[in-house]
Amino acid sequence: MTAMNLASAWEAVADHRGEALALHCDGVSRTWAQFEQRAGFLAGALAGVGIGAGDNVACALYNGNEYMEAEFAAFKVRAAPCNVNYRYVEAELEYLIDNSDAKAVFFDASLAERFDHVRPGLGGVRLWIQVGGDVVPEWAVDFEALIAGCEPAARVERRGDDLWILYTGGTTGNPKGVMWPHENVIAITQRLLAGIGVAPPTSLAEIPAMVDAIDATGLTPRQLAASPLMHGTAGIGALSALFAGGAVVTTPSRRLDAHELWRTVEEQRCTSISIVGDVFCLPMVDALDERAAAGDPVDLTSVRVVTSSGVMWSQPVKERLLGHAQAGGSGLSCFDSLGSSEGVGFAGKESMGTGGDTTTATFVLGPDAAVFTPDGRRVEPGSDEQGQLAVGGPIPLGYYGDPVKSAETFREIEGRRWSIPGDWATVAADGTITLLGRGSVSINTGGEKVFPEEIEEQLKLLDAVVDVNVVGVPDPKWGSAVTAVIELADGIEVTDDELIGALRGRLSGYKLPKHIVRVDTLFRSPNGKSDYKWAVRTARDALGID
Repeated sequence: MTAMNLASAWEAVADHRGEALALHCDGVSRTWAQFEQRAGFLAGALAGVGIGAGDNVACALYNGNEYMEAEFAAFKVRAAPCNVNYRYVEAELEYLIDNSDAKAVFFDASLAERFDHVRPGLGGVRLWIQVGGDVVPEWAVDFEALIAGCEPAARVERRGDDLWILYTGGTTGNPKGVMWPHENVIAITQRLLAGIGVAPPTSLAEIPAMVDAIDATGLTPRQLAASPLMHGTAGIGALSALFAGGAVVTTPSRRLDAHELWRTVEEQRCTSISIVGDVFCLPMVDALDERAAAGDPVDLTSVRVVTSSGVMWSQPVKERLLGHAQAGGSGLSCFDSLGSSEGVGFAGKESMGTGGDTTTATFVLGPDAAVFTPDGRRVEPGSDEQGQLAVGGPIPLGYYGDPVKSAETFREIEGRRWSIPGDWATVAADGTITLLGRGSVSINTGGEKVFPEEIEEQLKLLDAVVDVNVVGVPDPKWGSAVTAVIELADGIEVTDDELIGALRGRLSGYKLPKHIVRVDTLFRSPNGKSDYKWAVRTARDALGID
């Protein structure tokens, strides 16, 4: 073994603390011994059709115990599990399975019809495994039947450069598979361990001592993956929690049910919650308000941290969450992590109490992060110059099967390798950064560059606005006209001029929306990210633009 591997580390945890909780969903708990055993049977099935080192296995699954069992099974045979967005339509599913060269597909029963239609074009898939459902198509096998009918795969020697592939839907273009070596995922976790005073293990033989040391601190993680495991925030968090000997908890609902979430936190004594910005946290704090008003406040004392990444998490929403935590005697903190599928640790901000920093998009750079101009110069703090966020250290190898895009994103500057996925920022004199947004969705209006997220942040601070996407639409005068696609709060009457007027003084005139398009519900992907392609189509249709 050249470096530590997740499957080998998890097997060492299972051998050491077999009766401890590893997984829980909807009343079904799996101990570490059960987790390892069930994954072993699934791995036997994968190996039985010739799947092994260097192969890929697709996971088109909702949150649940089966998601992590499928990933563990793939890891065991040295294959790379790949996430699949369960909202994809047939053409998107066919593209991703083909692009990933998947040899096996774990899929939820609700996707059977879609996969049946595209299956003839996916001849490289050797095994289709259905999770749930009363009827299993003749071309697939049932998840539980497979576990019951297979011999477990033998444990093998594995490598630290085995892969976990995280497909990023992005905001433009086709999905790209980000290749994370196990050793780099583990390195991220080892840094967290060092932060709580636990010596990171350097070999499998040291795993039991690490688990015992974490237990002794009282900080054994029990992660509630509120956001989809197919998203990097919950996905990487789950890998880290299990490496530390903890547990991953999920809820059964296919859409966020905030009351169910808080009941699960209380019942399972979850220590952390993985979310994706306001789209998750707003319903969560609304549910906290309702429970408190009914005289039955949620017990938040087990929760140490709520972590978000990927989209905006506004300070007023954090303040509401922290207010409930303080009222209930919880030391809960909010950690707003500026990360992406292509890297972890660009920047972050921790909020531990109400009344702190009220600026939403301001972050502290991570220890391995920097801001560079497109020609490779570091942005001088306080210069107001715009640059792109970069992170070094343990980062992905690149995009699967795409050396051109890999070279564009993963670049060498100052003699080291950086991940630069395209987020723009400025650097203040004190070294803090202000996130502007992703260059791929920026709007060129009258020759000026406008970042949608900057305008979205200001609009979401208004009481009348529930959610918003800002896009550009064709305009004969400006080239592109800044357009806000807005979901408004029920019962609040507000005119377009009032919405735009509220931004004056906060934003330059060229950044103010030229059009307001109102929608009943703003569409987002399951991981809470903005779907700018949908927003552009919606805006153009509403404005009558071909």
